[in-house]
Amino acid sequence: MMTTRIERDSMGELEVPASALYGAQTQRAVNNFPISGKRMPEAFIRALLLAKSAAAQANAKLALLPQDMADGISDAVSQLLDDKAMMQHFPVDVFQTGSGTSSNMNANEVLATLASRIANKTVGANDHVNYGQSSNDIIPSCIHISAAMELENRLLPALEHLLKVIKHKAAEVDHHIKTGRTHLMDAMPVRMSQSLLSWASQIEQNIDLIDGIKPRLQSLAQGGTAVGTGINAHADFAAEFNHQLSEATGLTFTPASNFFSHIGTQDIAVSLSGQLKTVAVSMMKIANDLRWMNSGPLAGLGEIELQALQPGSSIMPGKVNPVIPEAATMVAAQVIGNDSAITVGGQAGNFELNVMLPMIADNLLSSISLLANVSYLLADKAIATFKVNEAQLQKALARNPILVTALNPIIGYAKAAEIAKKSYKEGRAVLDVAEEETDISREELEKLLDPAKLTLGGL
Repeated sequence: MMTTRIERDSMGELEVPASALYGAQTQRAVNNFPISGKRMPEAFIRALLLAKSAAAQANAKLALLPQDMADGISDAVSQLLDDKAMMQHFPVDVFQTGSGTSSNMNANEVLATLASRIANKTVGANDHVNYGQSSNDIIPSCIHISAAMELENRLLPALEHLLKVIKHKAAEVDHHIKTGRTHLMDAMPVRMSQSLLSWASQIEQNIDLIDGIKPRLQSLAQGGTAVGTGINAHADFAAEFNHQLSEATGLTFTPASNFFSHIGTQDIAVSLSGQLKTVAVSMMKIANDLRWMNSGPLAGLGEIELQALQPGSSIMPGKVNPVIPEAATMVAAQVIGNDSAITVGGQAGNFELNVMLPMIADNLLSSISLLANVSYLLADKAIATFKVNEAQLQKALARNPILVTALNPIIGYAKAAEIAKKSYKEGRAVLDVAEEETDISREELEKLLDPAKLTLGGL
């Protein structure tokens, strides 16, 4: 039998595990929401703790809390952030009260317990740790804080790494010419580097768009308290809070220009999620291109050979599958699904409060984490390591009647179409058919139909 102790809150007495740092309100949430078994993301909890420390120091600076009490709260935060088992103290389910009040009180209770021990005086969860705050402003703030930190420390470095690897591989394979494809059908030739640099452009655009949203993401609701008016918070609290938080994180956080919109809506989180969805769509495109080029190797395109990472079948010996691109496509699908949930959550802003905040936080941080992790894998275990099958590229190029497109300005579209159809029908190289059907010399045709030259464009 688990030993318990009795805790009290405004609703009465409740049994809490004897060893728990949290109190009655956390336990009520544990009892009330046995839904998913998923706790709030660790990145969110870490942001919440940092926010509590910043709030404590801001209130001390404004002479609203004794300095030793504020230091006790900050020291408690540091102690938790250094604890590898920190999450055992934060058991509240993601699917809880829509304001995230349960998670806010969970942090308040845990910090009150630890700070009381450190400061050797009573530190109250509501009266001290939560001073000048409401769940309604600190939870939206922590969605922004946690997302901003995860972007800066995880996703953007991962995308930069992916971009670097793609560009390096593009330079490495620049001399390889392959059949271009539109509608999955043979088209004019392209350099393999041109295909890869298209991917690079996608990733660069995504990085730029994410960078563009950072100033809005780093504007915070903190200081608006319950409904946006700032009741029970010092007039200078928001500015001092953001100063303390910026010092602690190395990121620049600012008070929202309008607390009401930051508390009543999650438009910025929805916008960021939309950009993460765009990253996912880019990732899907890149992964599927890799899968198609790797397909076969005998009955598919077989243009490249991805690194063999594991056996591909439990029954077919020797089979190897494109496992990293497949994982990337599943990540993309999940991020797109997360965005749908966040979009619905964003619509749950009723008057002065959005009431799907924990779900939005969980999905947003999940998308960032998934994209960051798979970016490194796609870069290092698929793109950096694939080998080009030059013989297969040349085989397809030599037989591609679409090369006749280069003769359009000289012989006209209709005549070029005749040559292409005859080439297809007879299974012959377009060069041979064009020599028969035109007055152009073979030497000139070889220049006009040179696949490498055709990748440069122009007339």
